[in-house]
Amino acid sequence: MPQTQTDHDVRSNQLLGALEPASRRRIEPHLEPIEFKLGGMVCDAGGLLKHAYFPQGSVLSLLTVLENGAAIETANIGREGAFGLFAAMYSRVSFNRCIVQFEGHTVRCPIQLLQYEFKSSEHVRDLFVSYSETLLSQVQQTVACNSTHTTEERMCRWLLMMHDRAEGEALPYTHEFLSQMLGANRKSVTLAAQSMQTAGLISYRRGTIQVLDRAGMEKASCECYAIVKERFDAFLTPPATAVQGHNEGRRTGTLTGNNE
Repeated sequence: MPQTQTDHDVRSNQLLGALEPASRRRIEPHLEPIEFKLGGMVCDAGGLLKHAYFPQGSVLSLLTVLENGAAIETANIGREGAFGLFAAMYSRVSFNRCIVQFEGHTVRCPIQLLQYEFKSSEHVRDLFVSYSETLLSQVQQTVACNSTHTTEERMCRWLLMMHDRAEGEALPYTHEFLSQMLGANRKSVTLAAQSMQTAGLISYRRGTIQVLDRAGMEKASCECYAIVKERFDAFLTPPATAVQGHNEGRRTGTLTGNNE
């Protein structure tokens, strides 16, 4: 629900903090603090977006919803980003369902104001496009991860991402919730959690998960966690190779077919 006042810095969101001073001065008076409960719906798939949402401690989850009602997470958003930027750039209809995955502060901004900034400021365009491309890379990596890696590897990846965004706090998740986020059956999630607890990586009690061995979890995770984290850490400063046309990239194997 919306709040009339807040005592936290609206620029604690990385995207808002990266805005040029002129854009920030125009946007800041229109930022509205809003609080959601865990599992709360920000926007459903197909919904019309009137605001973009900038987490400042909360975490938002983007879910792809199927005809049978099943939903699986394809990306999550913390204080580094925002939900609704595509609406500010192109379409105002949300492709994903967006729910609250971790409670905390959030501010929202009217889409119309962000559309104006996107059209009038080259800096804002570059910033929004760079972030959106980075978010898309998380979606692509998640698709590959879900189809290739074990439930335990995927669970380590997901918990590490949440541990980063929750800044080390305990994570309030049940096995049922984790199975929905990972697109895995509950039994496999329970077995993975038991294995991780036996290995001393986590403790789990009454729907609360505490990370005990961060380094061990990173070792047990698939490579997807490190790849996505590196991309998000660098999205405000695109590498020079992206401009210079260097196309070697990160490749460990040989692709079949003609590359010409």
